[in-house]
Amino acid sequence: MSITLKTGGINDFFTSAKQTAKAIDAGKKIVKKNIVWVDMTDLAKMLKPERAKIITFLRDKKEVSFTELEEKMQRTKVSLNNDLKLLEKYQLVNIYKRPNAGHGVHKVITSMMGTEKIILNAEL
Repeated sequence: MSITLKTGGINDFFTSAKQTAKAIDAGKKIVKKNIVWVDMTDLAKMLKPERAKIITFLRDKKEVSFTELEEKMQRTKVSLNNDLKLLEKYQLVNIYKRPNAGHGVHKVITSMMGTEKIILNAEL
C-alpha cells in the first residue's frame, strides 16, 4: 500500500468521497485509497531535498527526539521546525512533548507513514 499526495483542496476531497459513496451504494468492493489532498505550493515545498531526507530517515525509525533528528540532519532548530510543521500539517508525522524526569520535556517526532511508499501526484 502507498500514500498518495495529490494536489487539490476540500472540493477535490468531497468529489472523491462522493465517488466512493456511489461505489458503496452500487455494492462495489471499496479499496482503501490513502490519499492526502495537498495544496500545490505545499507539495512543491515537500519536494525540497532536506524534507525528502527527513521522510527517508523517519521511515526507518518509529520515533526520534527532535535533538537526535537535528543532529542527524545537521539542520538548525528553526529550519527543522519549519519542515516538521509542514509534514505534520498533512499528517505524515506526529509531534508531541514527552516528560523527561528531572530534565523538563523533550519534543518527539513519530512517523505516521510507516514504510509506505509516498507517491506525489500534481495536476496542473
